[in-house]
Amino acid sequence: MTDEDSTFDMLAVLGDPVRRRLYRYVAAAPEDVGRDAAAEAAGISRSLAAFHLDKLVEAGLLTVSFRRLSGRTGPGAGRPAKLYRRAEGEHVVSVPPRSYEAVGRLLAEVLENAGLDRELQAAARAAGAARPDGHADDVEAALRARGYEPFWDGETLRLRNCPYHALASEFPALICGMNLALIEGLAPEQWSPTLDPCPGGCCVALSKKKNH
Repeated sequence: MTDEDSTFDMLAVLGDPVRRRLYRYVAAAPEDVGRDAAAEAAGISRSLAAFHLDKLVEAGLLTVSFRRLSGRTGPGAGRPAKLYRRAEGEHVVSVPPRSYEAVGRLLAEVLENAGLDRELQAAARAAGAARPDGHADDVEAALRARGYEPFWDGETLRLRNCPYHALASEFPALICGMNLALIEGLAPEQWSPTLDPCPGGCCVALSKKKNH
């Protein structure tokens, strides 16, 4: 079986609409998710949620950990709960095959070697300000539409997912600078985006300016 065949099999698991709802809920959650919370979010029974969650684990889309949610330890504390979170890694299928990642890596290398960081940031800021997704005033909706998976951490809006993860890992200064500029252009004026990495997520976080 080729890598492409394996990816097709993996993504075919998401053909079930219940599994898609469960996967999206777990993937967007800032912390590990238990079966009860997942069942409630998907509007199904706990036993059905457990079945589908474990199918997503078998497919390699989710990973499992165990922890006592009560925080208690020792005798009488009960069994640890089975918790789920999105698995690391990316799974992309293109029909017919395309190689945009290779082109992106090549372009990033050229830009970095040429020292064109400022030019890239200016272009990214302008692209963000254009707001082609139509969410002119709702920054959460705009970020969600672009795949950032925003969530609130106190008064800070953090981003669970980095849409440019592969390139950011290889060219962090170039790509993170571009990403910050893009979000600066995207966010309305009352927001203040800064470089404040979320563990396992995006390098940018947003907060409201004090005068707002």
